[in-house]
Amino acid sequence: MSVNTATTPLTIWIDADACPAPIKDFLIKTAKNRQLRMVFVSNKVISIPTSPLFEAVQVDHGADVADAYIVDHTQTGDIVITQDIPLAALLVAKNVLVLNLKGDWLKASNISERLAVRNLMTDLRDTGMITGGPKPFSQKQKETFANGFDKVLTFRLKQG
Repeated sequence: MSVNTATTPLTIWIDADACPAPIKDFLIKTAKNRQLRMVFVSNKVISIPTSPLFEAVQVDHGADVADAYIVDHTQTGDIVITQDIPLAALLVAKNVLVLNLKGDWLKASNISERLAVRNLMTDLRDTGMITGGPKPFSQKQKETFANGFDKVLTFRLKQG
């Protein structure tokens, strides 16, 4: 994927409503160390450090309100952290770099498959064939996410 980012400053957007605390803490620490701008978007009040590097945007409650805000405000070359596959598909189409909470880089080459799997799993949950929620977030998952984040960030920084 070729991203022209020479004149676009990097902003990292976090779909914060579903972002686990270990990931949020990792992102904040990384932003401080690397002087990265991060915007946390949610429909509830979230706690972030007071710093010009961080911005918290609280949107109205409602389905996909935070998603719409992120889509409307991201630019080519931005990075978005989200677990929301339909949101990721919209962002990939805008040449926004997307990383899920598992550390997977979502791209044009894999987003269609991810959408299909997501839709299948939704159907299975809706029919009761699959029940239960996600397991607690582990240290290994945090490390896997950190590695994926480093890969996407390195790619983006090499672009411009």
